[in-house]
Amino acid sequence: MHNSIVSREEWLAARKELLEREKQLTHLQEEVARQRQAMPWVKIEKEYVFDTAEGKKTLADLFGSNSQLVVYHFMLGPGWKAGCVGCSFVSDHIDGPNLHLKHHDVSFTAVSRAPLNEIEAYKARMGWRFDWVSSHDSDFNYDFHVSFRKEQAEKGEVYYNYAMFKTSMEDLHGTSVFYKDESGAIYHTYSTYARGDERGIGTYAFLDLTPKGRNENGPNGNLTDWVKRHDEYQNGAGAEQR
Repeated sequence: MHNSIVSREEWLAARKELLEREKQLTHLQEEVARQRQAMPWVKIEKEYVFDTAEGKKTLADLFGSNSQLVVYHFMLGPGWKAGCVGCSFVSDHIDGPNLHLKHHDVSFTAVSRAPLNEIEAYKARMGWRFDWVSSHDSDFNYDFHVSFRKEQAEKGEVYYNYAMFKTSMEDLHGTSVFYKDESGAIYHTYSTYARGDERGIGTYAFLDLTPKGRNENGPNGNLTDWVKRHDEYQNGAGAEQR
């Protein structure tokens, strides 16, 4: 890799040209955010109950004192030896923003199908502080199309990211957002899946500034070619996924 070498004046002209494109992108992102916030809502009629470190909690309980709730659907199924590498990468970016979210009317929790003791063990290994609950005895993951019954997965195609998706996996990832009004009614306002979860990955924001960019040039062409669980970079120690 070697880009063209130019004078400072030529570099400045190229930089100003790119700046105009960056400004267009910023304005487009703002417009899409406005459209996202204007989306219609769906009222949650089913009561979901989760296993948490403080005992059983409903979806309403997960809001705490805030009116907005962000749920990260973390891929950790029952009996897995470790959480998904990609989900672990996302989760490394949560605790910092969460220091501010909780003070701006937003609560955050991760949800997985694994039993609570398996979640707690992996959370302790990773050193994360955010809330993480189990939907092991709930339809929550299935209703929000991030987990699939065994017979569905065996067909090799499931409904994911608003379309049929070829996979034999029983768990995938995503992010869902909810709002609770003054009466206690809860509404589903938004969900995103697949690359939609990249929005919260600060590492990518920095890599996108560098000459090599994300540099994901392995056989999969994505983060699975280079990202490891953060305790596995030095010597390869740590549990393997499943």
